[in-house]
Amino acid sequence: MFDYIDGGANEEDTLAANVSDFRRFRLKQRVMCDVSDIDTGTVLCGQPAAMPLALAPIGIAGMMARRGEVQAARAAGAAGIPFTTSTVGICPLEEVQAAIEAPFWFQLYMLRDRGLVAALLERAQAAGCETLVFTVDLAVAGLRHRDWRNGMMDSGLAAALTKAWQMAAHPRWIFDVGLKGKPLIFGNLREVVSDTNSLNSFKTFVDSQFDPTVTWKDIAWLRSLWKGKILIKGVMTDEDARSATDVGADGVIVSNHGGRQLDGVASSIVKLPEVAAAVGDRVEVYMDGGVRSGVDVVKAVALGARSVLIGRPWVWAIAGRGEQGLSDLLAVFQREIAVAMALMGVNRIEDITSDLIESQ
Repeated sequence: MFDYIDGGANEEDTLAANVSDFRRFRLKQRVMCDVSDIDTGTVLCGQPAAMPLALAPIGIAGMMARRGEVQAARAAGAAGIPFTTSTVGICPLEEVQAAIEAPFWFQLYMLRDRGLVAALLERAQAAGCETLVFTVDLAVAGLRHRDWRNGMMDSGLAAALTKAWQMAAHPRWIFDVGLKGKPLIFGNLREVVSDTNSLNSFKTFVDSQFDPTVTWKDIAWLRSLWKGKILIKGVMTDEDARSATDVGADGVIVSNHGGRQLDGVASSIVKLPEVAAAVGDRVEVYMDGGVRSGVDVVKAVALGARSVLIGRPWVWAIAGRGEQGLSDLLAVFQREIAVAMALMGVNRIEDITSDLIESQ
């Protein structure tokens, strides 16, 4: 589980660059400004948010903490920001919806079984979801070598023994997550996975459903079915951003899948200005990858993002201390954003512009 969260593709160069490249940008400090009325609030996909931050989709988050997606959704709701539940989450979207009052976002892949895609969209809309986060950078799965080395992706005897030994070494996880949480029930796909108590069965199904034939025409079909907002996640060039906008997307998310797909591609923060310049006047631009603090959030906003999404930070917090851990983390992020704004001489998120950032 640690390697699943912590790792990336191949040599993990892009994973590292996502974090380190934030240091290439410097905020400008402004003094002698009246900053007595700081407001970190904004609007994301038509909904008010307490800060320009959302929780990104994390697959099998319910393996990291008991009913992890539900805990995260509650913490996000209390903090006043959107939560995105994953197609491959442990908790079904109906369980997430029942736990919170505010609308959540739903992340989906284009699966080979288009009937299943349509059914998932119908379920999401029935659950009150208004924003669809559609991931487009998974035509094939990246080579995440850590998952092979530690036995997670292997079904052989050696891998089984390794997993058994690791679980035996973590009795608290077995009791709290394994027994009380019943994590091996893949909520959104339970009707189509042959054995919901088998991680290998789940992996086999998902791998068989990744569709390398998907084109922008399929996104146009998706747009015809989904009546709410659509954010296209996995855009890394101005050309793809324009294509996403042309087929009816309401926004794009600059993302390299947290460095888990194509290793060697540029960091998200470096590509953000290019995408924002191309389509920022037509759709909302978001980014994820490498965001580790409220200061990083402010940098992304200054470079053209409406908001950022965080993945690893929130799932680490849930794994370490559950809903309270995530609530504490989000409070720190908001405080860091507010302090940065004050020291930059601005009171509103919309006042954080490119004039307030410079590259080294």
